[in-house]
Amino acid sequence: MGKQGTPRSPRPETVDKEEKFGRRSLDSLSGNDLLLGRRIYGSEVSKAQGSKHDDQSSGSSNKFSYSWKKQHSWLRRNFKSIVLMISVTGFIFCIDSIMVSIFRSDSSAPAVQDISRLSNVTLHKNDGAQDASSPVQMYSRLLNLASVSLAKNEFKPDAPNFREERSSKSSQWKPCADDNKAAVALERSRELNNGYVMVSANGGLNQQRVAICNAVAVAALLNATLVLPRFLYSNVWKDPSQFGDIYQEDSFIEYLKDEVNIVKDLPQHLKSTDNKNLSLVTDTELVKEAKPVDYIEHVLPLLKKYGMVHLFGYGNRLGFDPLPFDVQRLRCKCNFHALKFAPKIQEAGSLLVKRIRRFKTSHSRLGEALFNESKAKNTVKGEENPLKYLALHLRFEEDMVAYSLCDFGGGEIERKELQVYREEHFPLLLKRLKKSKSVSPEELRKTGKCPLTPEEATLVLAGLGFKRGTSIYLAGSQIYGGSSRMLPLTRLYPNIVTKETLLTPQELAPFKNFSSQLAALDFIACAASDVFAMTDSGSQLSSLVSGFRTYYGNGQAPTLRPNKKRLAAILSDSETIKWKIFEDRVRKMVEEGQKFRLRPYGRSIYRQPRCPECMCKF
Repeated sequence: MGKQGTPRSPRPETVDKEEKFGRRSLDSLSGNDLLLGRRIYGSEVSKAQGSKHDDQSSGSSNKFSYSWKKQHSWLRRNFKSIVLMISVTGFIFCIDSIMVSIFRSDSSAPAVQDISRLSNVTLHKNDGAQDASSPVQMYSRLLNLASVSLAKNEFKPDAPNFREERSSKSSQWKPCADDNKAAVALERSRELNNGYVMVSANGGLNQQRVAICNAVAVAALLNATLVLPRFLYSNVWKDPSQFGDIYQEDSFIEYLKDEVNIVKDLPQHLKSTDNKNLSLVTDTELVKEAKPVDYIEHVLPLLKKYGMVHLFGYGNRLGFDPLPFDVQRLRCKCNFHALKFAPKIQEAGSLLVKRIRRFKTSHSRLGEALFNESKAKNTVKGEENPLKYLALHLRFEEDMVAYSLCDFGGGEIERKELQVYREEHFPLLLKRLKKSKSVSPEELRKTGKCPLTPEEATLVLAGLGFKRGTSIYLAGSQIYGGSSRMLPLTRLYPNIVTKETLLTPQELAPFKNFSSQLAALDFIACAASDVFAMTDSGSQLSSLVSGFRTYYGNGQAPTLRPNKKRLAAILSDSETIKWKIFEDRVRKMVEEGQKFRLRPYGRSIYRQPRCPECMCKF
């Protein structure tokens, strides 16, 4: 009980009333009614507790409602920002996924599929021993850096990429070997003709082409009639094609008629002389790069004596200097004007290039010379901006690899395999090696004597800035090592096509088993390309194609010639060099080979026709 005048606390009063009520209720119940009392009491307590819990739940619900309204208001205010952030994040993850899928280093299956399409890059006979998923790589670190660089540059604007020769002087030189004014100096009186010159040329398409034009020059030099050259059957090339199967006979004879007499066959009365080999001159009897005086002293007497001479196994047996100006010009006229591919080769070659360019025509003097197509005055709708492509002549055949005596990272299996090939195909080489001081594979590579591998060609293209999506026409024959060797190239540059993938089996059927005619299709595709890249400057096809592009390209048909010695020096630092430095050094190397030059004394006019005998400066 509280003090007088002090207010009584309500809580104790409530408790007292509850206690009194409870006692009265329990006292008034007896026996079996006790359980009922307990239920009544429990019910009251439960109601009280439930009422209290409902109050708490109601308060909690009000708080949650207030919190949700607050969050909802914030979401409405920032909705656009949230959507933008999610979109940007999604885009970044999408691009990242694409790049990872493209450049995943262990994605060998797609690369194997790519290489399976290249039916002219067939597997080597022992390629089964080398798992295609484990490519032979000599520069794995640089390949990884190249892959990263290609990914970074994928969405950047296109760089010039050597699509134009760098000197404006090159466009000042125009083709003029067909100038008929020069023919006056070479007119010969029919009565003073010294006889007939027969030629049997050896080698493949390009060696035969050189032999033809050399024979034309020799016939003019000796004041003789030229019998249309014949081609010897080779166990290497295994092609029975003759002149008329590859070139247009009548057009050839007609084009050169003012400067040299050409007939299709030897006169009947002289065939017995030829059959007895009375005036046969073999390749071994003429020195390489022979001078005019050699023909005057050794060939002309036989020609006058028997009325004919047969140059057998003829090839590169006429030097380039010194040579009379008009005879040299005749050589150019033969190579760049008179020799036209047969119509079926022109048609297939034209179709080949159209399919590379997706049927959007690129009109140029190169096209006129290669396909005999007139330059269109009005461009047809849909033929603008044709697809640009790079042609790559990859020289890495087994015979070339074996003959080089270089090491290409294939280990002991490779060394034994190449040695077996040398013993079978190059016994004279092995005999010569026994008599001379041996040179190590490392020294051969340092001096630039080793052919470029597909891996090295890939690094050069990447170093020059060619993007992953570059369309590449691959020319060449069987690649040593097959798919294993090609994987670095097909992984970084998947858009690779060949004549076999562009033409149907039916379209290729007329050329099947005729290696020279197939090589003519490669010649056309390479000569017509926007950029031509060679891996071996000593290759006849590469030399003739680059010369053709110089003659007709008007300074807009660049050729990339890697210097193998300088490239070997660059690649010797492959484990430490930074990619940016690698790019700079590769570019400088190629730019050096692209500098404007006139033909140096003694060099081939077929490869370097920029000289007064072949071209005119305007």
